[in-house]
Amino acid sequence: MTDQPKDPDTGPEEPFDPLSAMFGASDPAQLGAAFQRLGQLLSYEGGPVNWDLAQEVARQVVTSGGDRSVLAKESAQVADAVRLAELWLDPVTTLPAGATQAVAWSRAEWVEATLPAWQELIAPMADRVVAAMGEAMPGQLPQMAGPLLGVFRRLGGAMFGGQVGQAVGTLAAEVVSSTDIGLPIGPAERAALLPDNVAAFGEGLGIPDDQVRLFLALREAAYHRLFRHVPWLRARLFHAIEAYASGIKVDTSRIEEALGQIDPANPEAISEALTGGMFEPEQTPDQAAALSRLETLLALAEGWVDEVTAAAAGPHLPSTVALRETVRRRRAAGGPAEATFATLVGLELRPRRLREAATLWRQLAEQRDIEGRDAVWEHPDLMPAAEDLDDPSGYLNRTEIDLAVPELTDPDQAQDQAGGTGDQSGGTGDQSEDDDGSPEGRSTPGL
Repeated sequence: MTDQPKDPDTGPEEPFDPLSAMFGASDPAQLGAAFQRLGQLLSYEGGPVNWDLAQEVARQVVTSGGDRSVLAKESAQVADAVRLAELWLDPVTTLPAGATQAVAWSRAEWVEATLPAWQELIAPMADRVVAAMGEAMPGQLPQMAGPLLGVFRRLGGAMFGGQVGQAVGTLAAEVVSSTDIGLPIGPAERAALLPDNVAAFGEGLGIPDDQVRLFLALREAAYHRLFRHVPWLRARLFHAIEAYASGIKVDTSRIEEALGQIDPANPEAISEALTGGMFEPEQTPDQAAALSRLETLLALAEGWVDEVTAAAAGPHLPSTVALRETVRRRRAAGGPAEATFATLVGLELRPRRLREAATLWRQLAEQRDIEGRDAVWEHPDLMPAAEDLDDPSGYLNRTEIDLAVPELTDPDQAQDQAGGTGDQSGGTGDQSEDDDGSPEGRSTPGL
């Protein structure tokens, strides 16, 4: 599917902000259209957040920023780049290919393909913020107009949905692939690059376009291998975000103050309230801990992709070092859309400790080869913790002992180690079976 470019002379089909249009309209026809639009928003029955509006606003942001259909030539270039990337990745990781299809997306197609994942990611946080908005009705309104509470919450859901749409639409102009933010937000097994954004990424680098495209295809293919063949990873990432959301405490007095300052005669004030962080939650100590766990896992995933991509690209792409550093700085700094999401839900999806994580994966490969490095992904209990990024050698030494333990559970090997007698090992062969000495019982499954 491709998104046909819109005639710039026609303008947007609907106003971004129907409230501003309603209060600022002088034309009766425009005012009537605004009231009709407001009625549509207040009749939304899809949940606390108006995701229909979020989708609409995101597409309008994309259109206003410039979008076009993907050319057949570009689709072929992406398919060829991903195909070659898979061949280069095979020798540097034990994880098999994870994508069965390679596509080129327009920005609008990225919005459509990723919006279901955004609903899953943002919904837990949005539910709490919108509920708090209903509690923040100014003055005596809750007691005087109980039946209107649902309407007020729908209004909050529409405002929050519009804010999400603005962020998703802005992000569509920045991302270069379906996994660019380090989360599996696109369809499974479908590698995707955005040609316009890939071209923008390469501007000013002085690197041939085909090298830039191939390097980013390597990253995309590596992420798909990780998310497809580490089945617990997606669930653990999303659960960490949900755990963060469960601790959200919204300052309703701040929302009430913001609502009270909105001047209905000033459309700009309403628009500013929509995008000015009036829904921004406050972070609690529990959330800070949950955020630390999330950032560590994001860093470990990004660090593995960073290391594997560099290993695959190094022998083939002369600009590997420059491209790797460009991606690292870009991921560490984040972009305008990431800042918008941080304001929206107090959550930054950044691998802050990318370099430390990449160093740890490199040392693992040096010490245990790529098989031992990739085996760490077999179970979450084997994964490094935040403190291990500070002391990779400590993690390597500790886990080397742990990973050696299951080898002694083989009866013949245990007998050899014991010198042919059970007493030297502190027990008998029967004892090792009774106390669940299997690998599964030692929190090192599959190793």
